[in-house]
Amino acid sequence: MRRTIFITGASAGLGKAIAKLFHSEGWHVIATMRNPEIETELNILENVTVLKLDVSDSEQINQVIADILQKYSVDVVVNNAGYGLIGVLEALTDDQIVRQINTNLLGVIRVSKAFTPYFRKKQQGLFINISSILGLWGYPTCSVYTATKFAIDGFSESLAYELSSFNVKVKIIAPGGITTDFAGRSLDGAQHEAYSQLEEKVMEGYSPENMTKFSTAENVALKIYEAVTDGNSRIRYVVGKDAEPVYKEKERIGSEAHFQKFKDFFTVK
Repeated sequence: MRRTIFITGASAGLGKAIAKLFHSEGWHVIATMRNPEIETELNILENVTVLKLDVSDSEQINQVIADILQKYSVDVVVNNAGYGLIGVLEALTDDQIVRQINTNLLGVIRVSKAFTPYFRKKQQGLFINISSILGLWGYPTCSVYTATKFAIDGFSESLAYELSSFNVKVKIIAPGGITTDFAGRSLDGAQHEAYSQLEEKVMEGYSPENMTKFSTAENVALKIYEAVTDGNSRIRYVVGKDAEPVYKEKERIGSEAHFQKFKDFFTVK
């Protein structure tokens, strides 16, 4: 029987790469996005259903998912939709902060809540929640973005406990940098002159040399396919040459030593 995967934020980048990979593996893909009318690739593929969904709209989430579950049997939900908000806290407006939380965090919670009764009654299902390495440690100029990713990590682990009795799994994908158009298409931010030296220090991390360590969207999609099909109960998958060594070191030296190391690096003398 053909399996079905539901994906948010499938218009570009990682979401589109996930959709293409699972389609190539014979899955039925439900690819959701805010503006399906401008989609030119996924909507011409057989067994790909493209639907409009804005994950910041709770009413739309409930209606779209209710309609989907009347028509299809869904096996996997990938909460991928999100964007980056870059800037020190002092530089950000309240509207920017609220929009970030509505999209990156509440979108994941609301989509998961809409599917949970279905998976519970079915006694089977899998949530794949796309977090970030910045859901595992803090980073300057990313405080609100990081807050949403830390929250996704904690939300996912807690939900995994709640649903384990019903044979429903939750897994977290924590990529490092991804070489997509994320920085142009899915980025918001602000600057503050008092933090200019810190902002310059942070930008060093996006040097051409460092970016060679970033993963492609296709490589991250392969790790997601592994997480979906490996049959184990592992909850976190850290992805990328820039992420895996730092994660292993943090596990080895502990959170406090890791914090002090990063703090020393970013402290402007």
